[in-house]
Amino acid sequence: MYRGRRSGPGSSDGPRGRGASVPKDPKEINFKNVDLLERFLDDGGRIRSRRRTRIDAKNQRRITRAVKHARYMALLPYTHDHVRLFGGRS
Repeated sequence: MYRGRRSGPGSSDGPRGRGASVPKDPKEINFKNVDLLERFLDDGGRIRSRRRTRIDAKNQRRITRAVKHARYMALLPYTHDHVRLFGGRS
């Protein structure tokens, strides 16, 4: 049976936050800008979805490519376990 949209706390259609901001210049989204890339990772080290970060598809692809490159270059951990086992950045 269809019940329609649910109501209650947390289900309002009010305004949402803007999400993570992305630099205007696409050259700033690169694997060396670790501080920027860490804003798009969750606590486990996974890349957050577009639904969570609220950025457009083109910038999401750029962020994903840069994060994967930074992981390969050992600037970012693949998972949270890598930080725990091998130590993190200071």
